[in-house]
Amino acid sequence: MGTATAPWKLLLLHAMESNSHLKHSSFFQLATIGLNGRPSNRTVVFRGFQENSDKIQINTDTRTRKIEEIKHCPFAEICWYFTDSWEQFRINGRIDIIDGLDPDPVKLQIREKSWSASSVKSRLQYLGPNPGLPCLEQQPLEFSLDSSTGPVDAFCLLVLDPDQVDYLNLKSNQRLMFTSRLSDDGEKCWTSESVNP
Repeated sequence: MGTATAPWKLLLLHAMESNSHLKHSSFFQLATIGLNGRPSNRTVVFRGFQENSDKIQINTDTRTRKIEEIKHCPFAEICWYFTDSWEQFRINGRIDIIDGLDPDPVKLQIREKSWSASSVKSRLQYLGPNPGLPCLEQQPLEFSLDSSTGPVDAFCLLVLDPDQVDYLNLKSNQRLMFTSRLSDDGEKCWTSESVNP
């Protein structure tokens, strides 16, 4: 992507700033298509934009159901609502999965950076039992992490590359639809259109 910032990203950054005093403002819903063809939705944490881009990063466990769903159909949608400013962003795009087996060294470096930026409590979750499987009656396990080593195998980075953003401001009753396309030189270009709320 070129140096121009996507116009919707400026709106999103402003919404994040004006709602930053609310802990839940960094949470949004991520919807994928389930293997059964039905919607599959969950709440995830915003882990920042990939450097110099409008791509959205999400940390997750490779053992979760969403990984198989994304491998089956890489398209997803984020729904992010900011309660103080009454703004909603529906961000549609394609997700790239970056796990420890990715052959691209640049992607592995991005994964490692995201791991390093995570709290110890967050990192420890990746050492627990497989998410979604029945709980076994047993003593709680004690885990420890060696801070000198990189991400554990279960840690994975999802990167959503937006191609459409539906922005709704309920206070001003304004709705904008942002759509991207690739220019002749391969740059992502955004257009916007005001639509009825």
